[in-house]
Amino acid sequence: MNLLGIGIDVVEVDRVKSSLDEFGERFMQRIFTESEQQYCQKQKRPELHFAARFAAKEAIAKAFGTGIGKEIGWLDLEIDRKESGEPAVTLSGNGAAYAASRKVVEVKVSLTHAKHYAAANAVVMGE
Repeated sequence: MNLLGIGIDVVEVDRVKSSLDEFGERFMQRIFTESEQQYCQKQKRPELHFAARFAAKEAIAKAFGTGIGKEIGWLDLEIDRKESGEPAVTLSGNGAAYAASRKVVEVKVSLTHAKHYAAANAVVMGE
């Protein structure tokens, strides 16, 4: 297995909270899958978890070398949780197709958040 790319992103939690407050459902449905929305909304401070997932999606897109756009969209990347609590990435749509074209075997992501910031890093491994 080879390292194809790494990415990192930091997000101000207040920016995400402002978008959630101002644009509500429209913002959530544009950026987050239904599963992500359900998970985050169950948390004590949903904005922390939304911000971490936002950062993760940006970090993954950077690791792919594409950014969010034509090749990979927001909803093509889903940040799940394994039973152990470890974050896991599910690719769908254009994200899955792009990953297949690059012979991606695995995408790993790590999330963190504090009072004011959320961050994530991602690693894309391939054949």
